[in-house]
Amino acid sequence: MQSRIQTLAVVGPTACGKTRRAVQIASAFDGEIISGDSRQVYRGMDIGTGKDIGEYGAVRHHLIDIAEPGDKYNLHRFLSDFRVARADIEARGKLPVLCGGTGMYVEAALSGLVMPEVERNEPLRQSLSGKSLEELTEILRGYKTLHNTTDVDTRDRALRAIEIQQYYAEHPEAAQSADRATATPLRSIVVGLDIPRDARRDKISRRLDARLEEGMIDEIKGLIAGGVNPDDLIYYGLEYKYVTLHAIGRLSYDDMRRQLEIAIHQFAKRQMTWWRGMEKRGIPIHWLPYDMDDGEFIGRIADLMRQA
Repeated sequence: MQSRIQTLAVVGPTACGKTRRAVQIASAFDGEIISGDSRQVYRGMDIGTGKDIGEYGAVRHHLIDIAEPGDKYNLHRFLSDFRVARADIEARGKLPVLCGGTGMYVEAALSGLVMPEVERNEPLRQSLSGKSLEELTEILRGYKTLHNTTDVDTRDRALRAIEIQQYYAEHPEAAQSADRATATPLRSIVVGLDIPRDARRDKISRRLDARLEEGMIDEIKGLIAGGVNPDDLIYYGLEYKYVTLHAIGRLSYDDMRRQLEIAIHQFAKRQMTWWRGMEKRGIPIHWLPYDMDDGEFIGRIADLMRQA
């Protein structure tokens, strides 16, 4: 069943149980998991990113704990690491199972994109040094259509996005390798975990409280004490943004808890918008209830693999 597809992906909004389902699939079909999460790559950032390593059991996983906290892991590095991991898994006759909620990473990998290395352009950065985030956003719009807000969450990200687009403008051959229109997509099955909005909101709130009780604040204080710049943690967003602001005294606990909960709910909505957009861009998703019986779930996956 495995030979006809190159990757099976499990997607869905945060807190829907992607890791558990990916482990079930890997266990049932002799697979290994590749994380498609942009923050689980960082060592020491465990509770806030929801690594849940204990859930993997005997299932081997890849692209977790491969970068230092404070580093700026990016799509280019992910695609390179993904290709290496997938080739290794496939060479050993196993099924690559891509699991994650970072839509940009997952879609780019499944689309077969190959991105060139883009070095820092210091003259360009110098020329943009006085620009506000709003001005940088408008400059970026001059290069491309903004399908999401990821590139313009911060000035650093906006600068990097402009830097990359300027490189593509100067190197059109490199731009082609990063264009879905000329890339060769993987033969894949994408399974989406469908969770009702109210259930999703409840699970997000419960999980946030559980992570706070597990020591997420102490984890982040420990990272700062270990030399990680608070601004680098804030850059990662969500838990690491708001808890860091609390840890350095800029937010009270109650304000941190409230603002973070709102931000995670908004993030989950953006994830669903991405997945729906991914379907429109030509990657079908087979949506299954998040709380489907385990046996029935694996049966449905087996059916999809037979039909692939």
